[in-house]
Amino acid sequence: MLKILNVVGARPNFMKIAPIVAEIARRPARLSQMLVHTGQHYDDAMSDSFFRDLSLPAPDLNLEVGSGTHAEQTARVMLAFEPVLLDVRPDWVVVVGDVNSTLACALVAAKLGCRVAHVEAGLRSFDWTMPEEINRILTDRISNLLLTPGAGADQNLKAEGIDPGRIVRVGNVMIDTLFGQLEQASPAMLDRLQLKPRTFAVATLHRPSNVDDAETLAGIMAALGVIAEQLPVIFPAHPRTLARLDQFRIDIPAGVEVIEPLGYCQFLGLWSQSRLVLTDSGGLQEETTALGIPCLTLRENTERPVTVTEGTNQLVGPDRNRIVAGAKIALQSEVKTGRIPELWDGRAAQRIVNALDEAAPNR
Repeated sequence: MLKILNVVGARPNFMKIAPIVAEIARRPARLSQMLVHTGQHYDDAMSDSFFRDLSLPAPDLNLEVGSGTHAEQTARVMLAFEPVLLDVRPDWVVVVGDVNSTLACALVAAKLGCRVAHVEAGLRSFDWTMPEEINRILTDRISNLLLTPGAGADQNLKAEGIDPGRIVRVGNVMIDTLFGQLEQASPAMLDRLQLKPRTFAVATLHRPSNVDDAETLAGIMAALGVIAEQLPVIFPAHPRTLARLDQFRIDIPAGVEVIEPLGYCQFLGLWSQSRLVLTDSGGLQEETTALGIPCLTLRENTERPVTVTEGTNQLVGPDRNRIVAGAKIALQSEVKTGRIPELWDGRAAQRIVNALDEAAPNR
């Protein structure tokens, strides 16, 4: 029996781990699993609702590390995770994405001689000011199995000197969740907000580089106000962003409707019916490409360049004028239509679990 320990810590992890947990559960004769939640995101809107929406089982363990600086949070996860590994001694520790919990748990596992598999390996923004970039690169260096979403990620790893024998291209597991949940996406938000499909935009904003600088945040909000002159902008606001808007005394423009953070299915039901998405999130760049919805990414770079080269994504940065210009093109229906990249077929989890089984020790 192959013992797999799956780790999640923050909201972006949940959508990636859910189809993997479901696929492992389909193979009880060969595989057993545990789910450890580090508690990096710990309130209901950020965590518990996502478990419900994605039909994830309750975690076997919740380390409840909470918030803090990057150093504090990473250290707390490591201290809490080490005794778990010493007790369980799994054949695989599976980490996903690029949050602090990803790196922290990979480090502990590597030092204890537990084999690490990194899902979504090889993504690079080439921007070392992003904490996620540091997490991605270090996690890849110490992982035994690098499960990549596409050819570009493979090339990044090989360019860094990674042994190709450690790399397995499996596709984009986020799209497994997207396709699996699309039919269940709730139309309730459209009804509540009195919206019709394709008549509104959706914005999300949370990265420190965008929200922790008063001038940058004010410029982005001003751009949303200009866009809102053409169609309503629905803004599910991250608690961090709301706090900064209040701290910097930045007014919400007319036509921009701030709502509470949403669970996965609620949010999917909203943005999948929108005409335009504006975001600094990584996952939304991929999901909008998969559904053919124009996306403006409020960053100067992306670790998901396939969404630009093949998909519907435009990099416009946080500059007010570039955001407005990008939206004007999108709303005039001149945006590129894009295509769905290779292996975005809803079967990445099957390939991931196959790779874990085939690369397991003593198999």
